[in-house]
Amino acid sequence: MIYLAYQSQADIMQPVRMLAASALSAMNGSLNGSLSSFAAQPLRSLAAAYEMLSRTGISHERPPFAIDKVMVGNREVAVTEEPAHVTPFGTLLHFKKDVDMAQPRVMVVAPLSGHFATLLRETVRTLLPENDVYITDWHNARDVPVSDGRFGFDDYVEHMIEFLGALGPGAHIVAVCQPCVAALVATAVMAKNGMKAQPKSLTLMAGPIDCRINPTKVNELATGKSIEWFEQNLISIVPAKSPGGGRRVYPGFVQLAAFMSMNMNRHVKAHIELYENLVKGEIAKADATKAFYDEYFAVLDLAAEFYLETVQWIFQEFRLPKGELKFRGELVEPKAIRKTSLLTIEGERDDICALGQTLAAQDLCSGIKPYRKRHHMQAGVGHYGVFSGKRWNGQIYPIVRNTILASD
Repeated sequence: MIYLAYQSQADIMQPVRMLAASALSAMNGSLNGSLSSFAAQPLRSLAAAYEMLSRTGISHERPPFAIDKVMVGNREVAVTEEPAHVTPFGTLLHFKKDVDMAQPRVMVVAPLSGHFATLLRETVRTLLPENDVYITDWHNARDVPVSDGRFGFDDYVEHMIEFLGALGPGAHIVAVCQPCVAALVATAVMAKNGMKAQPKSLTLMAGPIDCRINPTKVNELATGKSIEWFEQNLISIVPAKSPGGGRRVYPGFVQLAAFMSMNMNRHVKAHIELYENLVKGEIAKADATKAFYDEYFAVLDLAAEFYLETVQWIFQEFRLPKGELKFRGELVEPKAIRKTSLLTIEGERDDICALGQTLAAQDLCSGIKPYRKRHHMQAGVGHYGVFSGKRWNGQIYPIVRNTILASD
């Protein structure tokens, strides 16, 4: 019912947003003309209001990565996106570069938690010059027909194993946030079964390996209600007009609302500042804010079974650190990992995945020799600073690079 109500409201608002966008386009022509500063000021205020109104909706389409070139050494090379392996629920996307040198193959595992893989655009951009980069480009569940079947936690792990198989032996994993658990599970399963494509190195960045440690507000929300409450109140059915009509999902717009409610004052302040920047003509500041929210308001629905199993198994029952998690009926044994190097990374100010939660992987992977393990705590960064921004580029990535090179 909640999805139908949301879709109805979105359909009603669509013409309003289109009219506001049209009015904005017409007014921009006047503002770019020969109006005096005094005469232009009221128009700028009205144009800013129209732009704010035109931006009130959210998107269910993946934004572009928009990485078409990168510097490799001292020359600029072209980058093209090519699907390396495709399933109904995800694409292993290759950022192919026009280079003739061999580089480490790195599979970036993107979160499946309400946003698209483009959230890791800057992570990919940083990795690209020195690595042959692939990313798990998860599909929006509302676009996957019911006939393609269920997608649960085990299917998620299976996708990582399948993607690594498509890459072949010798690849590396860099997992960011929520998929760190599944990446560790996939590596353990592959090691236990002696699979040739098990990764050479496993980098886990700000992931909830053991949510019992320093629980955050996110963890408290997960444990504050029963799994039955989550199913009854947060799961909805995709409307018939979408390709995935009839599929049970955790809607991306619900996840977005939950994230925004955690820092509502910050989001309100950001939009007030956006309006003021538009009025003042401070285009660079306005564009930076718009770019962030264009990404933030592009939402992805999660298959209901994946969401519920993740909440229950990882965030409520802590099955992995307690040694109780199973994959396809078989107990997951992180200690089986021996040939893969392990790097764990945390942010000092992370309020989503607190200090110690990712570090827990070090003890779980007791089969890895100490010299093949490393942990890094990055001072002064929150959750997003672990995989984007100046400290990611200048301080964290060099450690990731060294781990990959030492293992390759």
